[in-house]
Amino acid sequence: MNAHDFTFTAIDGTPLPLRRFEGKVLLVVNTASECGYTPQYEGLEKLWQDNRDQGLVVLGVPCNDFGGQEPASEAEISTFCSENYSVTFPLTAKVAVKGAAAHPFYKWAGEKAGLLGRPRWNFHKYLVGRDGQFLDWFSTPAKPLGPKITAAVKKALGG
Repeated sequence: MNAHDFTFTAIDGTPLPLRRFEGKVLLVVNTASECGYTPQYEGLEKLWQDNRDQGLVVLGVPCNDFGGQEPASEAEISTFCSENYSVTFPLTAKVAVKGAAAHPFYKWAGEKAGLLGRPRWNFHKYLVGRDGQFLDWFSTPAKPLGPKITAAVKKALGG
């Protein structure tokens, strides 16, 4: 089993199978619109713009699991992201990322990452290789354009 075996629902309500991203590097980030880390959308968009031609896909996964910081509807989330942060990377519908109700991808990634690598707040990040294998995780404070993430992304992209 790998990340390509999972399917989300896109923010527009259509199926979003991760198999669609086979051959690409995925950075999967649980997001929220009313969080102190919400400005990370800007860095995530820049990371996506700078690396998408080399095969990076940033996938935003809105979630309301932490502090009720994503109470909006999918339509409101989409508008918020595009109007405030010019987000063009794909977004999923809102899902749970922790506990028994967690989306199956998050259960799988959490097992791969181990107890410390599970989301504890918004903007937790999982890096998945071109082959769908789990590569790494980054905690909430890790900046999308910081050296830890950019080096891991470059390595995963083969550069």
